[in-house]
Amino acid sequence: MATGIRAQNLREFRDGLLACHPGSIYHHFWGRLLQPQFDEPEYSNDFAAWVFHGLHEKALAERLSVVDPREYDDMEALRDELVERVELHLEEMEFIPWARADQQFHFMRSAIVVFDTGVEIQDPAQLADLVAHMSLGSVFYHFIDARRRTEHRCDDFCAWLGGMSDTYPELRRRIMTLDPYFSSLKELRFRLAELFREYFAGGET
Repeated sequence: MATGIRAQNLREFRDGLLACHPGSIYHHFWGRLLQPQFDEPEYSNDFAAWVFHGLHEKALAERLSVVDPREYDDMEALRDELVERVELHLEEMEFIPWARADQQFHFMRSAIVVFDTGVEIQDPAQLADLVAHMSLGSVFYHFIDARRRTEHRCDDFCAWLGGMSDTYPELRRRIMTLDPYFSSLKELRFRLAELFREYFAGGET
């Protein structure tokens, strides 16, 4: 969804970061995972990609690309980090870089629409087969977006397993080692399914 905020130069980009809804920050870091990718993206978020391709500012693009959203408590803390890096770059520049008229950055937001698939399980061992057939949207919702919803900011699998006394601490530990940010959703689904298969094939508890 368009927010109506756009930028054509680096100063307008900084102002847009300050003014946009927190959901826009979230979208430009995580939403790209749901978009079709035909090759390996050079930069890890939309902000860094535009700074490089639109403004041709490689140094700043690299500074923005190494920002890992998982390291920040919320979107406001992440926003502050982005703004600080952009402002530091502005202070180092003699001229403000501009993008061409057809390469403006448009701050976007997204809305998640949730459907009940009707699929329910009682035994965690069923995860091994179930996860392998989950849609990519379900993988995103349960493994990534869940971190905004769950009490301990973890994925839905760990939250569910954590409610079963202390039966699956090792499985939860293994799940938490998976990196959701620098992987595609297909890769993440595969790694999750393999993790569950290996764990339950070994008869661990």
